[in-house]
Amino acid sequence: MSLETYWKKALHQTQLSINDESLYPLKTRIITSDLYQNNDFIIRKLDTLNFEKKRIYGPKQNPFCPWEKILEIDKIDHNHQLILNKYPVQKGHILLITNNWKPQNGWLDINDWKAIQKVNKDTSGLWFFNSSPIAGASQPHRHFQLLRRAKDEISCPREKWFLEMKLDKDKDSKLKKNIIVSKFNFLENSISLYELYLELCMKLGLGDPISDLKPRYPYNLLITNKWISIIKRSNDHIHGFSINGLGFAGYLLVTEKSDINFLKKFGPEKLLESFV
Repeated sequence: MSLETYWKKALHQTQLSINDESLYPLKTRIITSDLYQNNDFIIRKLDTLNFEKKRIYGPKQNPFCPWEKILEIDKIDHNHQLILNKYPVQKGHILLITNNWKPQNGWLDINDWKAIQKVNKDTSGLWFFNSSPIAGASQPHRHFQLLRRAKDEISCPREKWFLEMKLDKDKDSKLKKNIIVSKFNFLENSISLYELYLELCMKLGLGDPISDLKPRYPYNLLITNKWISIIKRSNDHIHGFSINGLGFAGYLLVTEKSDINFLKKFGPEKLLESFV
């Protein structure tokens, strides 16, 4: 049984950071039923009146080097650090960052997988990684994101879709042509997890570290205790929506720029097809 020490520390630091006005939780309201009748997506509307986030992209303006001490959760071995996401989508939204500069759009390495595995042994949930701005990344310094889930809680609204896709031989849809899914077990050694990541990248056409300096295409990575998925990306902004890995997990965010009529007419899955 996991102790969830990191989760408890994340909750403690969350309260301290809110009191210090160093944390800015996203204020949203669920509007799924207004636009969509199934339960494989959760659609939220962002309260932009209370949200003023400056998008800073580039190593010269790097919020992770150094990170804000009040957001600090714990050190993970010698190469990584757990901190709070400054703009959390849920309480205790965790970031796993590299201590030193590593590019977000580069190949993940064995140390990344060791760190993810160590954190997940204590606190698990939905991991997601956005490889570049086109995949929804807001910072170029390598960082992974973790949304903690209870043991009996599904990882995301689209979990059934991913599990069934793994068994589905019909891969004619645009989504299925650009998404690969595999069984995943954190109990495997970290070398095996790293090798699985490289194998999936190769199968999806992202290349490999031997032949390619960095992955050939932007991508999202989703990791749970049961499965792993990589999504090859072609766009970040379309129809007024910006989609990162969470969008493919089933979490959509609507702003005043979003084309609500498109979403209502064609549905969330058709929207996702525009991003692969």
